[in-house]
Amino acid sequence: MADRIPVLLVAGFLGSGKTTLLNYLLRNNRGTRIGVVVNDFGAINIDAMLVAGQVDAMIALGNGCVCCAVDVTELDAMFTRLAQPRAEIDVIVVEASGLAEPRNLIRMVIGSDNPRIRYGGLVEVIDAEQFPAISARHPELIAHLRLADLVVVNKADRVAAQQLARLRAEVATLVGPAPVYTTTHGRIDPGLLFDEPPRETARVAEQLSFDELLADHDHDDLGAHRHLHDDYNSVCFASGRELDPRKLIGFLENPPPGLFRAKGFAAFGVADERRKFVVHMVGRHIVFEPGSWSRGESRGARLVLIGAGLHTEQVLARLHETVHDAADPLDPQSMLGVWRYTPH
Repeated sequence: MADRIPVLLVAGFLGSGKTTLLNYLLRNNRGTRIGVVVNDFGAINIDAMLVAGQVDAMIALGNGCVCCAVDVTELDAMFTRLAQPRAEIDVIVVEASGLAEPRNLIRMVIGSDNPRIRYGGLVEVIDAEQFPAISARHPELIAHLRLADLVVVNKADRVAAQQLARLRAEVATLVGPAPVYTTTHGRIDPGLLFDEPPRETARVAEQLSFDELLADHDHDDLGAHRHLHDDYNSVCFASGRELDPRKLIGFLENPPPGLFRAKGFAAFGVADERRKFVVHMVGRHIVFEPGSWSRGESRGARLVLIGAGLHTEQVLARLHETVHDAADPLDPQSMLGVWRYTPH
């Protein structure tokens, strides 16, 4: 799972700020090589470079990133090209057309037979000022929001604080457990969306190191109007004990408010189960992958949770409840929930 390239979908109605958010990611990715796929049919200015909306138009952006413009029917072929090892792409970001149907894009990524990619989540961008009127004219946008793994309320500086709070509350009610992130000018810390690569030329993201998780995050690069941004935070859980798979599944299926991503590994206190299970969760999509322990690696569990406004003590308390304390091993039937989320 760690070697698979996440495919992050960025959707939202026309003018919501998708390209602005993408430009911000490209300028502030700290060494991450991004494969950008633009699914549109007009001319889009990406980082001061004009990309004509023609099939298979590709441009190198100068920082290891590659941009291409494709029709939706050719997205899978583009994923295959970008996922080739020689491309050295760390993450693929698809900027969907403002009129695209996110459900189809999600199905395309999840249903892909490409073993080099995995679903990285759907980010829905909305215009804080225009969304109430736009969603009234286009009620299908509400259905799109309910598919989102993360909702970015952009252009927050254009509305009064009381109006922004009311909009955020309404959106949170619509999307349920998905976190809602408010910002301006598309500013969002890349660390919330994807990991930075452990290259010598790039600073490793804090969430990749369990030691670095204890340090404060530096958000100074978010620029002005910092009070309009929702800082994300990471919570690290480590246990030398095995976990109860049913309890862990319960935690992941009913995640704490604000949680966007979770990753790590766990050993389960189940009879005759000695494997290491890598877990990866984005939004409401959960994947377990069984594997082997490395020589000298201690059994137990380590998980990193990333989200907006996570309450550390509450999250850790819930995770500690997943530890299997009893001396007797659990019945193998307790693994059924894990197998439900294991690719076959």
